[in-house]
Amino acid sequence: RFEGFLELSTWDPETLEWNMFWQTSTSDCQVYMSCAPNSYCDPNKMPTCNCIKGFGQRNTPVALNITYTECLRKTQLSCKRDGFFLLRNMKLPYTSGAIVDKRIGLKECEERCIEDCNCTAFANTNIQDGGSGCVLWSR
Repeated sequence: RFEGFLELSTWDPETLEWNMFWQTSTSDCQVYMSCAPNSYCDPNKMPTCNCIKGFGQRNTPVALNITYTECLRKTQLSCKRDGFFLLRNMKLPYTSGAIVDKRIGLKECEERCIEDCNCTAFANTNIQDGGSGCVLWSR
């Protein structure tokens, strides 16, 4: 079974069952990609997966009778007119499409992202002392 958690179990030969005695995390938000694209996970909310601002929910049935929330854009993307919303305490997304420039600050980072219609997010590379550097994510 795969649920995204690392578990340690022992086999009980009398009951013929596995007994879990340790697990890495009990929060669904700790599981990689536990929420659909364009959403975030908040363990203090129900449901834990919520669409980011500008996206709306569409419930999508998936395998094993589990439902996850698909978040679809509410309005068509307008590259030069759209902007960004601040999301705090987020984990960094998968980085295969990331570009890093440690020489520029957050304002220039945002300007570069707005100029690139494929840019989906940006952040400081270092958040200490007011932040520095730039990381850009593209689709």
